[in-house]
Amino acid sequence: MKTLKIYIILFIATVTVAKAQFTKAELQVSGLTCSLCARTTEKSLKALPFVSEIKPDLIRNVFTITFKSDVPVDFEQITKKVKNSGFSVNYLKTTVNFDNIKLADNTFTYGNDTYKLLNADKALSGPVSLTFVDKGFAPNSVSKKYLGKTPEETANATGRTYHVAI
Repeated sequence: MKTLKIYIILFIATVTVAKAQFTKAELQVSGLTCSLCARTTEKSLKALPFVSEIKPDLIRNVFTITFKSDVPVDFEQITKKVKNSGFSVNYLKTTVNFDNIKLADNTFTYGNDTYKLLNADKALSGPVSLTFVDKGFAPNSVSKKYLGKTPEETANATGRTYHVAI
């Protein structure tokens, strides 16, 4: 009976985490010069276990990525795949539903990582687009604008700390 209770609690926790899932992202890659470059990057990103669908826009060098609802998203893996393809991330925006997320001091956790909202001055609800401003996710000028030379540490942070702006 005790084992059954543990399984029920784990199942409910898993369902709750899945609802807090990032739903989609818009990724602009710099350095793409031809359709073969875009195809290589798309193929590399498609291999990630949490990616459901990718739609490339070759005119803007943007990939619209839809995430699987039941697999945690690892944004660090996205940038690694782009770099391993020989390119760099110009910007990464993602959509997250704040209905199931608790904010504490403009910070929330998802999986093992911490997300620090830099310019949220009101309560958030529903789907909200967030832009990553950390190095590797944005040009240096954008990172310096939001973070300065050394990003502020977040108290009680777990995993990697991502800095995001609305």
